[in-house]
Amino acid sequence: MNVTVSHGFSRRRFFQKALTGAAGAAALPPLAGCATSGAAFVGDCLREPSRETPLREDADVIVCGAGPAGVAAALAAARAGARTRLFDANGCLGGVWTAGLLTWIFDFDKPGLTRELSQKLDARGARHGSQRSMFAYEPEEMKVLLEELCVEAGVLTRLHTRVAAAHVEGRRLAAVITESSSGREAWRAPVFIDATGDGDLGAFAGCGWHIGCTETGECQPLTLNALAAVRDVSLLKDHLTCDDLKGHVAATQRNLAELQRAGVDPSYHMPTIFPVRDNIVLLMFNHEYGVKPYDADGMTAATLRARREIHAMVGALRKLGGPWEGIRLIATAEQIGIRDGRRIRGRFTVVKDDLISGARHPDAVCRVTFGVDIHAATRDKNKRETIGRGGVARMLPYDIPLRALIAKDVDGLLTAGRCISGDFVAHASYRVTGNAVATGEASGVVAAIAAKSGRLPHEVDWSEAKALLNRENAGA
Repeated sequence: MNVTVSHGFSRRRFFQKALTGAAGAAALPPLAGCATSGAAFVGDCLREPSRETPLREDADVIVCGAGPAGVAAALAAARAGARTRLFDANGCLGGVWTAGLLTWIFDFDKPGLTRELSQKLDARGARHGSQRSMFAYEPEEMKVLLEELCVEAGVLTRLHTRVAAAHVEGRRLAAVITESSSGREAWRAPVFIDATGDGDLGAFAGCGWHIGCTETGECQPLTLNALAAVRDVSLLKDHLTCDDLKGHVAATQRNLAELQRAGVDPSYHMPTIFPVRDNIVLLMFNHEYGVKPYDADGMTAATLRARREIHAMVGALRKLGGPWEGIRLIATAEQIGIRDGRRIRGRFTVVKDDLISGARHPDAVCRVTFGVDIHAATRDKNKRETIGRGGVARMLPYDIPLRALIAKDVDGLLTAGRCISGDFVAHASYRVTGNAVATGEASGVVAAIAAKSGRLPHEVDWSEAKALLNRENAGA
């Protein structure tokens, strides 16, 4: 039986095309360059011998990280005619949308891919809510939609592959090095995009970066999202945060009171329940404080603590009975949600004053409408002021310029999503995924133009890129 999945693709054709990006890599010697014969222990280090790493050069643009920003960048680059490779450490595309079970989208009412994704989710019956800017979506449908779009555009996708290092020649990023079950591999291209969220590629390449609050060094906490099934969602109507956000604070205070009545003092004092569809809800119930995303031990411990806390909270609510009777976890996220990662130093830095003045730029790639949303950095502060506004009494919609996406310290590198150049307060506004998609699209089309014309990203005028992007979106 020939089953159609979407876009007129048969299931057989879909998987044939999806595998073409891995076909060349499969021909490499297994685990080439990974032997450690000749290594020696020197003090508290293991001195490895020099080795030759297999080098691939099959792309014009390489995108590292396949979250909302990375998928958008890869699609824009490929649709602009560039041979595009996309790497991600997870087993699916979408990052926080899918592996992170975010399930709710913010600041999404923008032209371009945001609109296209909304329409395609609607066609699947997988987008829920009355607002264009914020809504619920079904993460499994998002996974396969992103996969189909990347296959259709010809993006060479590699999952289960982590960027481990970068090679710079002079000022120019020349190659990235990845590690996976296929071993250690090097990949060369004219232009690279860091869409890792945490600025891993930029940091590996030697770019300057910042993280957290400049004055204190504190970062916003992590959150592990979870999906749950409830017996009757209508019985929880006073506990839900819906897409108009009316009654949000009151609903979270009711949830806090119920958890405390059940004998639990949650790590997040605005525990939020978002309706997804039918009797499925998203639980945003926990916080993990003081963890840097580049600390693997800390991230592991935070994930284990968070999952344990979520299970305990749901179990406690179930014992209350009433509207909570029968509540069950469906899934906790594979990827814990990160609010603060490295912000790679760019040729422009978006700052707090831009939000206050509603800054405008001739090379604007995105207009941000989401307000400042700073989650308290410690459990004690969380109890006193759970969400702060960073001293911005009134935020005006403001522009992110292309210059904030172009690395200052290394040539040939663009950024997209959370790791673009901005200060702590501005980042707490633009970090949501609608803006990640918009910055990803911009970086992708600029990277394609630069690679195909033999220029560096900072040599491409935004007017040229914008015209091409508009043509892409008109034909989508």
